[in-house]
Amino acid sequence: MTRFDVLTVGNAIVDIIARCNDQFLIDNKITKAAMNLIDAERAELLYSRMGPALEASGGSAGNTAAGVANFGGKAAYFGKVAEDQLGEIFAHDIRAQGVHYQTRAKGTFPPTARSMIFVTEDGERSMNTYLGACVELGPEDVEENVVADAKVTYFEGYLWDPPRAKEAIRDCARIAHANGREMSMTLSDSFCVGRYRDEFLDLMRSGTVDIVFANRDEALSLYETDDFEKALKLIAADCKIAAVTTGKDGAVIVRGDERYVVDAHPIEERVDTTGAGDLFAAGFLFGYTQGRGLEDCAKLGNLAAAIVIEQIGPRPMRSLSEAAKQFGLL
Repeated sequence: MTRFDVLTVGNAIVDIIARCNDQFLIDNKITKAAMNLIDAERAELLYSRMGPALEASGGSAGNTAAGVANFGGKAAYFGKVAEDQLGEIFAHDIRAQGVHYQTRAKGTFPPTARSMIFVTEDGERSMNTYLGACVELGPEDVEENVVADAKVTYFEGYLWDPPRAKEAIRDCARIAHANGREMSMTLSDSFCVGRYRDEFLDLMRSGTVDIVFANRDEALSLYETDDFEKALKLIAADCKIAAVTTGKDGAVIVRGDERYVVDAHPIEERVDTTGAGDLFAAGFLFGYTQGRGLEDCAKLGNLAAAIVIEQIGPRPMRSLSEAAKQFGLL
């Protein structure tokens, strides 16, 4: 028996979420529907211009860990915060979700990371992230016994921005594979793919990563093509399993010559897409670590994504396990 189903590793970020119109994005030179890295000065400027906001613990991999736990899975998380108010909020929230989290906080400077997320009327989110303390994550934060005791270790592509995190991820991969476990990653963002395309491909082709999550745009960016069918064939050849989300069309799962096209779960209202990809990964990995077939894994992922799209904030406010039972998925 393993202690954990899924260990996730990522940037520990507190999300500050506010609504705005498209003109606000234009006036403030914010790239719509992307994750924009910003410095402390710009973080202060954007914060001063935000309307009423909701603060919620976030970070891509943190959201995924919370989602796995919400389904009833055993989840753990590695991510760095500072010894400040936002750091305390982050640690409290993820532990309250039932996630194992013991990463040591690092002083008071740089402060805990925060992402100012502007949600437009179409539900699209534009993220402006000051990485702060989370860039301090390094090999010393890898709890070897946790990695060895997790069925799948999952990390976000955003971790390739802070250099020492790369060492931590490679250590996790070494430990995981030495113990017969699997490694998984999400490509995170098409701009992130553009920065690290060759390194991401090497992680996949070398077998460092077994399971890859991407959305349609990220898959196209990875292979520098406009041909989605071509991208699917290439990603199927480069990793053990790839789960590619396709927005309102659902997801395509490929494993070698196998392919599963799974429709999106219906939603009543598209409120906020923040965390949709993170929660898809949570549902998929929960199903995968419970021994479910790939099609069922994708259905669980689509359900979790649909639920989080219908609310403000990246962590579901309702029980995913109850919802899965309601729809006959558990």
